[in-house]
Parts: sequence; structure tokens; C-alpha cells
Amino acid sequence: MNVRTKVFLSTIVAAILIVSCKSEVKTSEENKRPNFLFVLVDDQSPFDLKTYDPESILETPNINQLAREGLVFDNAYHMGSWSGAVCTPSRHMIMSGRTLWHLPSRGEQFQNPNEPDSLENQTMAAVFNRAGYKTMRTCKKGNSYPAANAQFTVVKDASKRGGTEETGSAWHGKQVLEYLGERETTKEDDPFLIYFGFSHPHDPRNGTPELLAKYGAVNHTDTLNLPPANAKQPALQDNYLPAHPFFHGHPELRDEERVSGVWKNRDEQTVRNELGREYACSENIDIQLGKVLKKLEAMGELDNTYIIYTSDHGMSIGRHGLMGKQNLYEHTWRVPFIIKGPGIAKGKRVKGNSYLLDVLPTLCDLAGIGIPETVEGSSLKPVIDGETETVREVMYGVYSGGTKPGMRSVKEGDWKLIKYDVMDGTVRETQLFNLAGNPNEYLAEHGRPGKMETNLADNPKYADKLAEMETLLLKQMELHDDPYRLWNQSK
Repeated sequence: MNVRTKVFLSTIVAAILIVSCKSEVKTSEENKRPNFLFVLVDDQSPFDLKTYDPESILETPNINQLAREGLVFDNAYHMGSWSGAVCTPSRHMIMSGRTLWHLPSRGEQFQNPNEPDSLENQTMAAVFNRAGYKTMRTCKKGNSYPAANAQFTVVKDASKRGGTEETGSAWHGKQVLEYLGERETTKEDDPFLIYFGFSHPHDPRNGTPELLAKYGAVNHTDTLNLPPANAKQPALQDNYLPAHPFFHGHPELRDEERVSGVWKNRDEQTVRNELGREYACSENIDIQLGKVLKKLEAMGELDNTYIIYTSDHGMSIGRHGLMGKQNLYEHTWRVPFIIKGPGIAKGKRVKGNSYLLDVLPTLCDLAGIGIPETVEGSSLKPVIDGETETVREVMYGVYSGGTKPGMRSVKEGDWKLIKYDVMDGTVRETQLFNLAGNPNEYLAEHGRPGKMETNLADNPKYADKLAEMETLLLKQMELHDDPYRLWNQSK
């Protein structure tokens, strides 16, 4: 074999090796398992965000970008609560994928006679740990699911609701950034699941000085005087009321009577100032999220990471004359829900009809991990893949944290029913809304102007629809093993 032939053959072999190596790299990249960044904020109505209310003055450029580059769920809900601390069952449902009345017992708040055994071993972190993922968590302390939280291999929990880097949302962001930095230093190549939780915008909504100034708000602590009015403050919500038309049924409810800066006040100055505080805290969350997304991009991990942004429940802050989360109006029952990641269509909106308890099966499905048999939620992957618009047709809601049975809601299509049976039967109310014509759930009792449809429960024209929704509610209560019945339901 002459020299020219040897050189030619060597060139051919080298080319084959290069192609082979490139092929192996491509195959390795194709088989690389996705990462997950699950972002959970504390007490945020979807209607605070421009994504859900274009008139909102809240600036969240990173959340807005997630919405532009991902998928927005318009009908995402938390199922409800058997506690005034609505976040407690909500976070149990997120972690376990279980429905409300099938969660583990919780002291005097809730007793499940058929309590699942060792459920923590089938919760989010435990499932992903077994699948070879590295799991990390930062969030507030308390009002959650301690046994499930402890399954994360790295836990950095603390309640941070102050207005400084160390006492506020920046602290949670720092924990995630440091964790990612450690992965980078050690060249960790196992996929990760990061539970990126915040303590805000839950009260006390102590924003940073610059963001408070931006929204014209102050961290008000004077119980004798109102906070100052400021033109920069967010406008009152369309469904703001100075008082709810009847008692909500939870005596001495903290969120309605003892929130610092508000207390029992529902005047315009107080509510607008509190909205400004809420927005200051929410924009700070967006800033910290932006830092983490930038870090993921610098690490080359962003394109292979599913990012889910949501809240444990919504919040009133003046809407319907309420301040808290213990109601079933859309501003509080619904949650923001945005998902961006590999293969997800950009800038699309879907109904979804999802619950937060659908999070765990969805994460498993996207990761190619078997969904635990204990899960009762539905994977949202068919919606994400564009195969269907919704995962269920009927939504069921509960608030049973005050006097019993409490509130119940059912929603199908544009129709929604809310019933109140509280204070030993002295408060029994029914509300029927058509959300297509009345998305803000205006109440006729307060004489909204014009021809807008309001509460239709007492309108004879809608008697058949009311009966239909009443029947549907009872079926949902039976389906979900609701232990209570309302005054006009069969026992």
C-alpha cells in the first residue's frame, strides 16, 4: 500500500469517526432527560398579571415572556380547602396529586377516615428521586405538607416576607442560584427538579422601598389612620365592593380582620394601597425569577427545562368586599398557570379545566416517569400536546374552613353556581353566574348599572339552569366524597 493510499484511507476513517461522534452526541442530546423548574408563589390572583388582565399595571416582564414563549391555562383552579389556611390543602394536593377529601388527616382541621398510608413516599420529590433526578426545594415554612417537603434532597425553607434582599423574595432566588452554581462546579449531569417557592405576595406585603414607590404604596402600620392616597397606586378592581352583601361564614377570620395594613377597612385608600403592596411584592418575584432563568440560559440548561409558573390559590384584596382567600369567586378560586418547555407550542392559550392536583401526574408524564397509583389528578400532557382543550368538563370547588358545611361551587362551560350554608343555617345564599356575560361576577344587590347580567339565581327565566347546576353540584360532592350536604340537598 503506497503512501497516497494510506493517507486516503486515514482520511476516510477520520471522517467516519467524526460522523460517528457527532451522531453519538446528537443521540445523547436527544435522550437527555428534561429538567423542571416549578415556581409557586403564595397568594396571587391570576388577574393581578397582564397575562390574565391586560389592564393591570403590574410589570412582570419575565412572567410575560414565559406566557409568550409557552402555554397559558385560562381555567386553572385549586380544588378548595377544609381550613382557613387555604394554602395547606392546596400544597398537599400539589405534592400528592390527591383530591381534597382524600388527603392525609390534619389535626382538628380535617380527619380522613381512610387516610392513605405512607403517602409521602408517592409525592413529588420522592417519585423524582427514585427516577434518578436531583431534587431541590426552597419555599416558605408552615401551612404545607412537611412529610412531602422532607423528601427533597436539598431543602432551603424559610418564611421571607420582608422588604430587603435577606428578608424577602431575593432570599429564595439566592438559594436556587447557589444550588445551580454548585451543580455547575461539580459538573452534575443528572437532571433536576427544583421547587422554587416564594413567601410573597402573601401578607405582610412588605415590598422593597423602590418597588413600593413605583406603585405608590407604603407598608402601612397605623391602625388609627388610613394610608396616604397616591395616583401611582393600582386602580380599584372592577368588582371592588366596600362590603360583601352577606356574611362569609367564618367568624374572626384572620384574612378579613387582622391583616396588617388593612384590618377591617375596605375603603378606597386602604384597598389601593394594599394592591400597590401586592404589586410591589409580585414584581420582586418576577425579578428573582428572571435571575434564575438567566442562570439556566448561561448554563445551557434553559432549552431543556420545563418551567411551570403558578400560585397555591388566588386572592381578593377588595374584590367583592373581601380581602382574603376564603371564597370561591374566580379571582380567588382560579390560579395563574403557565408552562414553557421543550416541544411546547409558543404563545398559545387553552382552557385546560385543570386543578393544581394535576401538577404531579403532568410532571411525571413529561419526564417519562410512571405516575403513582395514589394519584387522582389527570396529566395535562394531552392539553399541552394539543390533543384536547380540557382534561375535564366540570369543576368542583370547596371552602369549608369556617362554619360548616361552608361554601360549594360547581362550574360547567360558562355557568357557575356558588352556594353558602354557614352560621348554623342563618346564612343560606345561592349565586348563579353566566361567566360569558358576567366574568367579574357582579352582584345585583349592589345595583351595577346597565343591562349586565348579575346573580341569576332568583331570576325565573333561569330556573331550569339553576336546577341543572344544583343537580350537578350534588353529583360532584358525591363523586369527591364530600362529607357534608347543603340545606337543600338530599342527605
